[in-house]
Amino acid sequence: MLSKLLDHLEEWMITFLMGGATFIIFLSVAHRYGTGLAIPGVQDYLLGLHFEWAQELAIIMFVWMAKFGAAYGVRMGVHVGVDVLVSRLPTEWRNRATYVALACGMLFTGIIGTLGLTFVWENGMHYAIYNKLGLDVSALTEGPTTPDLEWPTWFVYSVVPMGSYLMCLRFIQVTIAFWRTGEMPHQDESQVDGLEDDSDDEMFAVAKPAHGGAQ
Repeated sequence: MLSKLLDHLEEWMITFLMGGATFIIFLSVAHRYGTGLAIPGVQDYLLGLHFEWAQELAIIMFVWMAKFGAAYGVRMGVHVGVDVLVSRLPTEWRNRATYVALACGMLFTGIIGTLGLTFVWENGMHYAIYNKLGLDVSALTEGPTTPDLEWPTWFVYSVVPMGSYLMCLRFIQVTIAFWRTGEMPHQDESQVDGLEDDSDDEMFAVAKPAHGGAQ
């Protein structure tokens, strides 16, 4: 139950971030071109709107989407991999190589998550938490903020430990599943949702010339 909730939360987060960033960029571009139109009243109104923050927010949202998307890729098996050598190994050695690769993934993401958490903590997260709890913060620094939105940078960078630890969890889940079933998650790129084999054949049959050459 908890695992399914986490899966849905991950998917919702990616969808929201991707859709939100795209919508913000669209508004920013429309605003930029709209201010160049000499329409009385409308131009003055658009010039009064400030979209300086749009680019910064869109970049932040895309970075967050990429980090959570990487964890989603581990879970769904859509990451790019070169397994030419591994696929030629005997079954026993192939399984060992897979375990080594998964262990390296867990180790790498765990290290990145820990280093990211340490950076975020020292970049102002400890000040925010101590201040929220009413503790003494005289010896701590509040930390920098982003140029346009003026958000604490520790909050923006917090996606590094969150996304990395989530990837580490996904590697653990994939390892457990591989140990139980002997199979890795795999996304079949040759299949497109909504396009069946029969309709595919009919579509390409129109483009194929008849036997005996072109008519």
